[in-house]
Amino acid sequence: MKTKILIKKLKSTGFRSFVSLAVFTSVLTATIPAYASSIAKAVQSDVRAEQSARDQYRHPQQTLEFFGLKPNMTVVEIWPGGGWYTSIINPIVQEHGKYFAANFHPYEGAPAYYQRSLDGFKQKVATNPVYKGIEVTEFHQTKALNIAPESSVDMVLTFRNVHNWYLGDGDIGVENAFKAFYKALKKGGVLGVVEHRMPESLDQVENKNSGYMKQSYVVAAAKKAGFKLVATSEINANPKDTAQHPRGVWTLPPSLRLGEEDKAKYLAIGESDRMTLKFVK
Repeated sequence: MKTKILIKKLKSTGFRSFVSLAVFTSVLTATIPAYASSIAKAVQSDVRAEQSARDQYRHPQQTLEFFGLKPNMTVVEIWPGGGWYTSIINPIVQEHGKYFAANFHPYEGAPAYYQRSLDGFKQKVATNPVYKGIEVTEFHQTKALNIAPESSVDMVLTFRNVHNWYLGDGDIGVENAFKAFYKALKKGGVLGVVEHRMPESLDQVENKNSGYMKQSYVVAAAKKAGFKLVATSEINANPKDTAQHPRGVWTLPPSLRLGEEDKAKYLAIGESDRMTLKFVK
C-alpha cells in the first residue's frame, strides 16, 4: 500500500517516464521480503485471537522476518510448549516446508508436566488443522539431543529457553543444546534465539536463578558450538525491565508470581527485556 501511494505521488509530480518508474518500482519492492506476506497472514489469523494479546511484547511478525523464515523451509522449534509460536510457524511452512516440534523429553524422574505437555501437543497434532503435518520429536539438554535428522534443517528457533538449560545443567546444558542445533542444521542454516536478557554488569552465576541470561554468554556458547553471529535486533527489547525482581523474570507478566503484590507496577513494566540473535552454521 505504501509503495502504491509513493508511486502515485511520483506520477503527480512529473515522474512520467515509464522505464524510470518501472525501474524505481522494481528496486523499491525488492527491499520488501517476498515471504513477509505469509508471515503477516499467519500472525493476523483468527485462530490466534486469544494469543495475539501478547504480540505487543513478543513481536512475532518482526521477529520471524528478522530470522528470515520462508514457506519452503524445514524448521525446528525447541520446546514449543502450548504452541504459541507453533500456530504461526506451521501454517507458513505447512504446504511447502516442514515443521519439527522438539518437545519435552519425559525421562524417568522428569517433572510431571513434561509428559502432560508432550501428550497435549500430540493431541493437537492429531486433531487441530493448524498443527497438521507436524513431526514431533523430543529434546533435553543432556538426555535427548537428536531433534531432527542430521544436516536436514534450514532453521532452528528457540524462544526463552536458554535459561532453562542453564538452570538444569549449567554450562554443559547450554553447550549441549547449541551442539544439537548445529548438528541438525544444514550448512548455511539459521539459528534464531530469543532470550530474557540480563544486564552485562550483573554476574551470571550469582543470578543464575533469575531466569535471565547475559547476551555475551549466549553468543559465546553459540560460537563455541561453531555458529557465527550474523545479526542482532532490539525488536524484543524492553528498557523498563531491570532484570532484578523478587521472583526473577517470573515476577513480570504473564507469570506475575507475586500475585496482587505490586501487580500494577509489574504490569506497567510489561514482559521481560529480550535479546534477539541470528546465527548461521
